[in-house]
Amino acid sequence: MKKTDISDYTTILNRQRIKEEGIVVLDGIRGSLSGKEPFFALDYVICITHKGHTSFMYGDKLEHMERHTVSVYYPKHFFREVSKTDDHLVSLIIVNEKVLDNNFLQIIKQLRYRYEQQPSIKLNKHEYNIIVNIVKGMIETSSIDILDKHKLMVRQLEFLLRILSYYRHRKLNETNTDKLVSIKFYNNLAKHFREHRDVDFYAEQASLTSKHFSKVIKQETGQSATYWIHNHVITEAKMLLHIRQDLSVQAVANMLGFDEQATFSRYFRRETGLSPTEFRERN
Repeated sequence: MKKTDISDYTTILNRQRIKEEGIVVLDGIRGSLSGKEPFFALDYVICITHKGHTSFMYGDKLEHMERHTVSVYYPKHFFREVSKTDDHLVSLIIVNEKVLDNNFLQIIKQLRYRYEQQPSIKLNKHEYNIIVNIVKGMIETSSIDILDKHKLMVRQLEFLLRILSYYRHRKLNETNTDKLVSIKFYNNLAKHFREHRDVDFYAEQASLTSKHFSKVIKQETGQSATYWIHNHVITEAKMLLHIRQDLSVQAVANMLGFDEQATFSRYFRRETGLSPTEFRERN
């Protein structure tokens, strides 16, 4: 693995490159996300730790990254280094915030509050090797002159995130973190959003009153339960409208649990400002 010595994350960021390419992979980086001075991140960052250990403040949370840890950090957070070992070695995937609107990467928005609560997970050797191999594929793709390179990078990133989400879900189910009301809410939402788009249902699943449930979700995630319900439905709708061009709008509506196309269209327009057909034509 090629190693690049840096004093901090900011020294390797070329804003123009990130803006132009959208997704930048940096391999074998020695240094930290923050360096000695507090740093405000403008990008979405996935950090794979290969060696060593570092501790830093991520907003108001103390984060620890060690060997075989994968961390996911969202834009608009402050980082400040607390400690770092000399052998600290990482790979970084840096994603421009605008790329997060890509229909294939809606998983990033769906899982935001889960990663905000716990950005890092420790992988076993097999899981770590799988993630590293995907990153190597992204590095190879970015280095060659190939048609639709950006689309391929997006697909590879989506694949990495879905694999990582699978590992994360399995591990969270083995820890007390799963006791968070928001984690249970997300799991229930993924199962039942086609039939239930009301807060009362998910509050009942959590054995809480709707008022208390809404308060807890707001505290744990920073957004209301209603926001997450609508966000999940619209995210799924956008993906289906974009990638399943063979399906009619009525078929998409049925897959999402809407009996009538007109009802789905009103719901979609209310949340996005566009009709499903207009969205499909623009994308």
